[in-house]
Order: sequence, then structure tokens, then C-alpha cells
Amino acid sequence: MTTTLDPRIAGLFSNAVADQLRDLRQSIHANPELSFQETATADRLTVGLRGFGITDIKRIGKTGVVARVPGRRAGAPVVAIRGDIDALPIQETTNLPFASTVPGVMHACGHDVHATWAVGAASLLMQAPAEGDVIVVLQPAEEIGKGALAILESGALDGVAAIFGGHVDRRFEVGQVVADEGPLAASADMFEIELIGVGAHAARPHESRDPIVAAAGLVTALQTIVARRLNPATPGVVTIGTIHAGSAPNVIPDRAKLSGTVRAVEPVSRQMMLDEVRRVAESIASGYGVDARVTVDRGTPPIVNPAGPTAMARQAAVSIVGESNVVPLGFLNLAGEDFAHYMEHIPGCFMRIGAREPGGAVIPAHASTFYPAEECLFVGAAVLAESARVASAALAS
Repeated sequence: MTTTLDPRIAGLFSNAVADQLRDLRQSIHANPELSFQETATADRLTVGLRGFGITDIKRIGKTGVVARVPGRRAGAPVVAIRGDIDALPIQETTNLPFASTVPGVMHACGHDVHATWAVGAASLLMQAPAEGDVIVVLQPAEEIGKGALAILESGALDGVAAIFGGHVDRRFEVGQVVADEGPLAASADMFEIELIGVGAHAARPHESRDPIVAAAGLVTALQTIVARRLNPATPGVVTIGTIHAGSAPNVIPDRAKLSGTVRAVEPVSRQMMLDEVRRVAESIASGYGVDARVTVDRGTPPIVNPAGPTAMARQAAVSIVGESNVVPLGFLNLAGEDFAHYMEHIPGCFMRIGAREPGGAVIPAHASTFYPAEECLFVGAAVLAESARVASAALAS
């Protein structure tokens, strides 16, 4: 589970600092907290920041932490870096020596590392400051898509000129960084459809208006949105994740509920698919003689990295890991990421940071066996700190 760290990166951290960061990450991992419950995690991160001499620290966004690392010149553009801090409701099965001690909760998405590398970046920026101040955002509740909004609503990022973040990714080895221009994550909208019919005895279906039969037709019909309404060159997903109906095998219920998600990388296709979910549900329901109530919960927008900040992040990554280790994503990612909310207001770039030890397996995030190789936290810290320096200097010139 370990790998040899590139000397260029290892040289940025003293043994004492590296040990502090490892201890912080392992403590957070062993004591995971769900979205908007990260009180003890925020305490640990605050102590970690203070341990590196950072004093301008605020608790915001319910359970978030924001620290300000002073730059070299007052009045220079302010940039931000972000690490998310929440865990998932999953029972850990990694057998790590610092595995979760909280039943049914684990860091199955690497946010323990994200939080720690943000603190590590802050320590590097204290040693070698950016041109302007750097805001370090330790954000809660990414997994439910609400944390970035809470940070923005607090006003902590008002006036910030650029923002950078990243995510561990075991599809790439430790030392590899993805800093691609263009789509990097999809919008993540949820919907619920309630079909309301008339219940009856299962032996007398003619007396019912059966919502289960309607639900079966609806699941199939919804798949035509991507297959027949979306341009084949445009990525998109419509998935039904839950179906609930009935209470006994000899009873036709009066209602059925379905829920699912829509994923898109373009605003136009996003809106089209959401509109089609409603239209198809209502049309199919009418054909089966039942009523449809459709509720849409708009989630995070897509992440589309713009040219300017991405060039800054790429320059930073190349200076840290070398040109050959700045690699393309190579596939389209339709997972959601609430960093997108920041990028609706602030220019930025979101990266993928390799987290697989050489020869290690590609383990998907949100799996009970997921773990990032610990050395990636030093890569993430160094790349984020350098991104802040590069952006601050470029924006100040």
C-alpha cells in the first residue's frame, strides 16, 4: 500500500512535516463523519493548520473550515484551494491499520486525503508564499452536493480570483496528475416519480389501475431519452436507481415510486433530459390510466475546466511531477462533484491526482475496499500549492 515518492516532491517536506500530515490523514480516516456532521474532523484540521503556524482560521458553512495564508504582497489577487472533508455511509473492509472505527461510515472517496493535502498545501505556502493571499477551504458535505453552496453563501470566497481543487483517482499511479481543459465531471440531478393508480385484489386486476405495470413500462420508456432524444455525440445518462411498490403478493397497490439520476456535461442537454423525464413519465402514466407526480432535485452542475486556469494548473503540475506525468483523463467521467458550484462564480480548474501504488489494483471510489495510496497526499499538496503560486503570479502581472 506504499510507494516510493519522487525525490522532487519528497524534498518539499521535512520528515517532521510528513509525519504530521500522515498522522492527520490517518486520524481523519479512522474517525470519519458524514456530511454536515464533520465537527471533530474540523477540530482536527484546525489543530493541523495551527501546527504549521496558520492563525487566520474561521469555522464556516456549518462544519467547514477556512484559513487564510498570507501572500508576499498586500493587494495582490487572492486565489483559493479546496479540500473536501466528509465521509460516506459505507462499512469499511480495507483492513487498514487505521481503518474506520465508526460502524457503517468510512472515507470511501478519499476525502481524508483531500482534507490533508489542503493542510499540506497550506504548510508549503507558509514556507514559500504565493504573490497574494491564499484561501484554504476545508469543505463539508460534498457527498450530498451542499457543502460548496454553504461555503459560497458564507461570503468566504468573495473577491477570490481563481480556485483549484482535485480528487484522488486509483485509475492513475501516484505521481500522475490530470489537468485537462474541458468536461471533467457531469451534472448530477435526481428525480422521483410517483405513479398513483387504484389498488385492488391481485386476482381481480380489472378492478385496478395498476401502478406496477405502469412503472415497468416507464422504466423502459425512460431509456429512450438517451437512445433517441440525445445527440449520440453528446454524453448523457438517465438511470433508475430505486423502485418501491406493494406490500403483499396478492395485493395490487395504489401507488409506486421510482427514483433516479440524470447526468450531463452540457447545459442544453441537461435541461432537455430533465424535461424529457417529466414528459415521458406523464405520457406513460396517462397511457396506463394512472397519474404521475414528478419531482426534480437539481444537483451539482457539470465541471468544464476553462482554458486559462487549466493552463495555470497544468504548468504547476508539470513543475512538480514533470511533463511525462501530466497525463490525459482518457475517458469521460459522468460522476458529479460539487466543486462545480465554485466554478459557476470563480474561474478554476479541477484535477485528478493519481492514487494507485505501482502494481496495485484499480479500486473504484465508493467501494468498501477503497483506499488511496498515502503518498498521493504529498503530490496533491505540492500541486495545489504550486497552482496557487502560478495563478497568483499570473493574475498579478
